[in-house]
Amino acid sequence: MRVSEHKQSEKVRLPKLAWILIGVSIAILGAIGSCALWLYVYATTPAPKLENETVTIFIPRGMPTTEIISELADSQLIRQDLRLFILMKYHQNELNLQAGEFALHTNQTPIALLKELSTARPVEYQITLPEGFTVEETAALFAQQGWADSQRFVQLCYDPTFIAELELPEVASLEGYLFPDTYNFKKPRISEERLIKMLVDRSTKVYQQLVENQQRSTALTRHQIYTLASIVEKESAQDAEREIIASVFLNRLKKKMRLQSDPTVYYGLGMPKRKLTRKDLADQSPYNTYVIKGLPPGPICSPGAASLVAVLSPAETDYYYFVAKNDGSHQFSKNLSDHNRAVRKYQR
Repeated sequence: MRVSEHKQSEKVRLPKLAWILIGVSIAILGAIGSCALWLYVYATTPAPKLENETVTIFIPRGMPTTEIISELADSQLIRQDLRLFILMKYHQNELNLQAGEFALHTNQTPIALLKELSTARPVEYQITLPEGFTVEETAALFAQQGWADSQRFVQLCYDPTFIAELELPEVASLEGYLFPDTYNFKKPRISEERLIKMLVDRSTKVYQQLVENQQRSTALTRHQIYTLASIVEKESAQDAEREIIASVFLNRLKKKMRLQSDPTVYYGLGMPKRKLTRKDLADQSPYNTYVIKGLPPGPICSPGAASLVAVLSPAETDYYYFVAKNDGSHQFSKNLSDHNRAVRKYQR
């Protein structure tokens, strides 16, 4: 009798256990469904910022996921939410988050934003370094754009140890070797060492290409070529005259005449913002070509490719003098008497 009652009790309890399991399963499925819906609604709902515009954010290398989320939220690109962290972890194999500065569009769903962030190219900045800039002017330009500390930049350009690493012969400073060109940059900012090396490497590459393309040989060293090209750069207001101006200086060097170039005097005096005086022309600076014979000890600025070409392939002339006209061009002369007449005509 008792065995029969026990079996009946089991028959009663088993359906109850089944119902409990069913209930628990339904609750779990409901929770999963609710979580899925909770995530889906967030993932497909744009952030509250309705205007369609572009927002720039910067992600440093190694930035934790939580900080990336905070950066996106601070920029009003998404609503800061645990669900974004879950989405990023769930899609981490698909995401290709990289360091850099990115321009992202507002009014996107979180899932669309993550996709854009994974495929976006870092923002590029262009900086054009003009021909004829000195080391100090170059440092100031990059400092103004936020790409260098000007004091550190200048210090490195005169640092013998750093210059030796660049393998430039005869060079006491990097004056003249910071090649004028347009450069592209991406954040994070590179060091001053890498920036200067980039400019010097570009200069070396361009110089080697120019030398390979020249038909005529020259007795000048690279440093002498850069030095003379820097003077041509400062003296030339018109591209058509560069080769002629280069020929004048080369003709004078062959005759052992002083170059008598005003820009060299300005450089030796520290680039004053005034006209030169007779006293200035007698200044004993090693760069003053009214006083010294031959070339100054180094370049007075960074010459562009056109000025380097002018020195490598100068015009064939008998000119030894030139004077500036009032239109940016020059009057060239073969002898001193003709030159003096030109001076009286154009420099009255």
